[in-house]
Amino acid sequence: MIKAEYKKYILNFKKPSGTSRGILITKETWFIILKKDNKIGIGETGLFKGLSIDDVFDYEEKLNWVLLNLSKGKDWLLKELSEFPSIQFGLEQAFLSLKRNTPYDLFPSDFTQGKKAIPINGLVWMGDKNFMKQQIKDKLKHGYSCIKMKIGAIDFESEINLLKSIRKEFSSKEIELRVDANGAFKANKALEKLKMLSELDIHSIEQPIQSGQIDEMARLCEKSPLPIALDEELIGVFTYQKKKKVITTINPHYIILKPSLIGGFAGSKEWIKLAEENNSGWWVTSALESNIGLNAIAQFTYTLQSKLPQGLGTGSLFTNNFESPLEVKNGTLHYNPAKNWNFNL
Repeated sequence: MIKAEYKKYILNFKKPSGTSRGILITKETWFIILKKDNKIGIGETGLFKGLSIDDVFDYEEKLNWVLLNLSKGKDWLLKELSEFPSIQFGLEQAFLSLKRNTPYDLFPSDFTQGKKAIPINGLVWMGDKNFMKQQIKDKLKHGYSCIKMKIGAIDFESEINLLKSIRKEFSSKEIELRVDANGAFKANKALEKLKMLSELDIHSIEQPIQSGQIDEMARLCEKSPLPIALDEELIGVFTYQKKKKVITTINPHYIILKPSLIGGFAGSKEWIKLAEENNSGWWVTSALESNIGLNAIAQFTYTLQSKLPQGLGTGSLFTNNFESPLEVKNGTLHYNPAKNWNFNL
């Protein structure tokens, strides 16, 4: 018989991190812990306040409901939790973790053996011009060949000038630039801004306008000189039919997969299948999970064998993250098997 519990944990940012939704200082997360026959399974339910579709007042009650219904099995639970994607993600991890020799080796591969690494983008958070410029310098110094800059918090002209300053020094062959607007642009002004960004050899822009404006987003994807990647647009779309409608109607150049926001590994695979059938590209991004969730996402991502830089560089953001074998070197994420885990709540 499986014994189960859940625990809450508050992650503290090293520095306040700016997004178009405001400044982040802490990040609330939860862990599902399963025990059976002297083995342990750990899964992180990466709830993201203000972004997750399952950010609801009775979230903890739902976690308790999971424990009470654990005997009904993983498949039944995952189906019943369709509107709680972060809990689906945590449960997938926990059950998979319980099967392994160690709770952290979810997808054994050349990555977990330390033989291969995953290329990742360097993330530049919103802030004043000097703060963002310093972050860019730091990322370039640490060997990143792909930089993702969050835009939409300061004035657009300053953001354009920052991007111009990078392009003066580095061509698009040397540094790939991605931008993420988090839906900050007004629909009637977005195309004009996309045209300006396209002049700077930008790889792509994530979610230029707020999600839910499917016709407007489709129009932008059709007319934009700059490739558009859907991000928030995927959140809260639960059925296969609705997912297919989003992809085929909008016809995006790329989609961004955040497993804790879209139903874990199974949810991500479903979106990938639809994207590939539509000739849309994709990559995977973490959503400010601790190293427990990040480890699960990274191992899963490696099995997908994408050649694009992934968004998996968030593990160093917190003062009280768990020690893990995950290491960032020269713009790539490595797994060092010689390093031990320290998961201590």
